[in-house]
Amino acid sequence: MAEDLSGFSMLELFRLEADTQTAVLSTGILAIERLELSPLTIEAMMRAAHSLKGAARIVGVEPAVEVAHALEDCFVAAGRGEIHVRPEHADLLLSCVDFLASVGHADDALQPDGPWPAKAMALVAELGRMHSFTDDFSVDAGAPTVPAPPSAHAPPNPTSLPPAHEESPSGKETALPPTTPLPSEETPRIGDDPTATEPALASSDRVVRVSADSLTRLVGLAGEALVETRQLHPFVDGLLGLRASQIELCDALAALEDRTSADGIALPASVSMAVERARQRADAMLSTLMKHVDDFESFARRNEDLSGRLHHEVIVSRMRPLADGIRAFPRLVRDLARSLDRQVRFQVRGEQTGVDRDILDKLEAPLSHLIRNAIDHGIESPGERIAEGKSPSGSIVLEARHRAGMLQILITDDGRGIDVQRLRARAVERDLVPRHVAERLTESEVLEFIFLPGFSTREQVTEISGRGVGLDVVQSMVKAVGGTVRVSSQPGRHTVFTLQLPITMSVVRALLVEVAGEPYAFPLTRIDHIQFVEQADIRTVEGRQFFRRDEESIGLVMAEQILGTGTGSSPRAPMPVVVISDRGQQFGLIVDAFLGERDLEVRPLDRRLGKIADINSASLLENGDPVLIVDVEDLVLSIDNMLMGRRLSRVDFEHLVRRARRTKRVLVVDDSITVRELERQLLHSRGFDVDVAVDGMDGWNAIRGGDYDLVVSDVDMPRLDGIGLVSLIKGDPLRKDLPVVIVSYKDRESDRIRGLDAGANRYLTKTSFHDQTFISTIIDLIGEPNA
Repeated sequence: MAEDLSGFSMLELFRLEADTQTAVLSTGILAIERLELSPLTIEAMMRAAHSLKGAARIVGVEPAVEVAHALEDCFVAAGRGEIHVRPEHADLLLSCVDFLASVGHADDALQPDGPWPAKAMALVAELGRMHSFTDDFSVDAGAPTVPAPPSAHAPPNPTSLPPAHEESPSGKETALPPTTPLPSEETPRIGDDPTATEPALASSDRVVRVSADSLTRLVGLAGEALVETRQLHPFVDGLLGLRASQIELCDALAALEDRTSADGIALPASVSMAVERARQRADAMLSTLMKHVDDFESFARRNEDLSGRLHHEVIVSRMRPLADGIRAFPRLVRDLARSLDRQVRFQVRGEQTGVDRDILDKLEAPLSHLIRNAIDHGIESPGERIAEGKSPSGSIVLEARHRAGMLQILITDDGRGIDVQRLRARAVERDLVPRHVAERLTESEVLEFIFLPGFSTREQVTEISGRGVGLDVVQSMVKAVGGTVRVSSQPGRHTVFTLQLPITMSVVRALLVEVAGEPYAFPLTRIDHIQFVEQADIRTVEGRQFFRRDEESIGLVMAEQILGTGTGSSPRAPMPVVVISDRGQQFGLIVDAFLGERDLEVRPLDRRLGKIADINSASLLENGDPVLIVDVEDLVLSIDNMLMGRRLSRVDFEHLVRRARRTKRVLVVDDSITVRELERQLLHSRGFDVDVAVDGMDGWNAIRGGDYDLVVSDVDMPRLDGIGLVSLIKGDPLRKDLPVVIVSYKDRESDRIRGLDAGANRYLTKTSFHDQTFISTIIDLIGEPNA
């Protein structure tokens, strides 16, 4: 669910959206400048320009509408292969992006007689040249051109953007690798000789477009195959036991014959022959059994190796190099350093380190916050650095590596460091902690304050910092993927932020423990440490138990009590304890036993179960037994609620409040922050209870977990568009009667028919915000908010 933005004006919301979308545009344009071209880049830039155009139109910033529309036309034409966008055009495109970013923050942006309309007209005219100058920008359909020798002052082999898809020699649709240059200025067309692109692709792997959902299913199937193969071990063990029994039988028959001969006992001929035949038959069966055991053991070993390699390859297919997620950072560092009169060298180490694509998509925002903080708070001005005996140019290093089955990212700057005493005083000033307690806090405990919402040491709010929201966002995003963030600093020398993340969200490295006879898994990234605690080391204060470690008091609770599996059994001695923490709270969970570490395949719980308290997901052990993976953040909250006597959950309380006041509840789904908040304010002002979602998938998750009377949705959204969302709602037997209103910029009759055919109850254009049509439609479908 999206954050509450009710305190922002519509113009402020547009400025926030302008910041977000211009960052997307800058990333794509810099990729063009580096000759790293991809149809996905063009698609992302088209979407960003389209969203900016719509948001600007709502708030009435017409200059931004004109420039965003011209950019969108440019990217649409590039996506169709009608024009070539070359690196030398990056300055013009970046000028347009800078204009959009500037006009969003201008006080006179809404004044028709201000400077912005004239600037917009000039930029639109320049962009128009990209359509009119065929010899420079368009595709020549005639004879193939011969590339000119590269100039010493121009980038080698300027490359034109390929169409969104190419036809492979096999006839299958493929996506060109982003870094593969074409051999000439001419862009191949579908239907042209496919061998024309073979020389350029010979040195690169073929890239096939595969959906993320398909990869997720493949990961699940490969994991199941690996688990099933490992279940062959008990059969191998059973056959080995049978072989041992057969050997004992053969030895017993042989011993019987030897003993009768040694004792001089003459057995009847028929008995002697029967014993001899039994011994021979047993020997033959043993020989056959040993062969089958060896064959089956070899078969099981080969299959486990094959399944393991298959699982590994599927996991690797979900990986992307870290470089894919940080392409915008060089310009971020350059522009921000110039604006602050700093000199900064930015280095990336381990940029090819593999990261799960789901994690990588969420990493850009927290890493950007940390780099901005390093430049603004850490790196000193050149004069200050020279006075302190440092180089005038500061250094920021982003380093990524795999370590102990985890992804570790470090951001280090050689700036002024963090003043711990100033942090301590600031915490006391804001009444976050009493002075006598603050004086006893360790340095690491004091540094945790910087991750609190709204905490800042800046006395004045600037465009870059001072609002105290950056590091709180960093910690929230890191924890959302099951990771942790830590900070260390040496005043005058350096500051290091360390992000510890899972390498992939499909597989988690976890500690298995036993609680009430059942296995539970704790992700290693969320465990502070484990240890055995003697009963003599436990202290009791005001009815609560704790033990001390490194001069810290850590509260103790029984895991079976929190997880609701209590058997009343006494804990073993010494007691196995898992220490976990979240948001400055640290607790020790007493478990029955440590069962060792495992790499577990993460299996989401059935969506019909909803959110299960203290549990995140599930997995299967090697023997096929299920194991639950705990949600550490939820677990810490449950421990705190139990100790404080708070048993009514937040969700239940909100549900009771809604039932008491009987207010109609509406979900607004739109990827534009401006449109989303406008719709929320219109509905809220009329008395409706409104939630918001940032895209179709976020909206679908909210619908499954909430109780709504109506859904308002956009059409063009990432991950899941509005048509797909409507189809999911109407295809669900439990929610098929939920009214859905589509509100879109698209006003063609074909678009309206498409939305209504999918099951939408109404289809409105976003011009309906300017009259009573929008609100009237909602009331027609579900009535007044308190009816």
